[in-house]
Amino acid sequence: MKIHHSLSTIILFLLIGFQSIYSQEKINQLNANGERVGIWKKFHNNNRIRYEGQFEAGKEVGVFNYYSALNSDHPTVIKTFSKSSNKATIQFFTEKGVLESEGEMNGKNRIGKWFYFHPDGKSILSEENYENGVLNGEAKTYYLKGELTEISHFKNGKLHGNLKRYADNNVLLDDINYENGKRHGAAKYYNIDGKLILWGNYENDEKVGEWEYFKNGKPKNFDKEKK
Repeated sequence: MKIHHSLSTIILFLLIGFQSIYSQEKINQLNANGERVGIWKKFHNNNRIRYEGQFEAGKEVGVFNYYSALNSDHPTVIKTFSKSSNKATIQFFTEKGVLESEGEMNGKNRIGKWFYFHPDGKSILSEENYENGVLNGEAKTYYLKGELTEISHFKNGKLHGNLKRYADNNVLLDDINYENGKRHGAAKYYNIDGKLILWGNYENDEKVGEWEYFKNGKPKNFDKEKK
């Protein structure tokens, strides 16, 4: 009985060993078409893991974790790939695992709304909108406690439309208009108390016409000048 028990134990360990070897052989495999399939793991030159994830017929599917060469404790990037498209949701982290930004990509292009975070990894620093990797539409930035600091608009990656900046007490400071990345149109500037101190017009990023300066609530003519 003891011999039989010993043989059974040996056979069990052998089976576990063979299973482990078999599993290892299934990592980093190619199919008959030379496409990546199954679980893949790659390593940095210092043998720290670089990424791990799963492929189906050469396409990434599900969750992929990417790591820094300096730290394997936390992934610096987590990508969750769609099976039916080239889209993936992305999260970027510091090496200590603090969330820095998140959004969606189509291939290598950012798309839709992206969020960026303050160093606490929770409070939103800014939110932006992308089309094919280029800023388009409304963008907002926030103070740490959540108050709006700036709201702007983009077209093809350039400021286009109205831009407003606020103090941390929600008082409007700047109200400026842009066209193709340059100041163009009416512009108003306020002090920390919310009182208008200067207004005028820009044309192709240059001040034009008469600008009016306000002091103690009284308007004064302000000479033409170039910024």
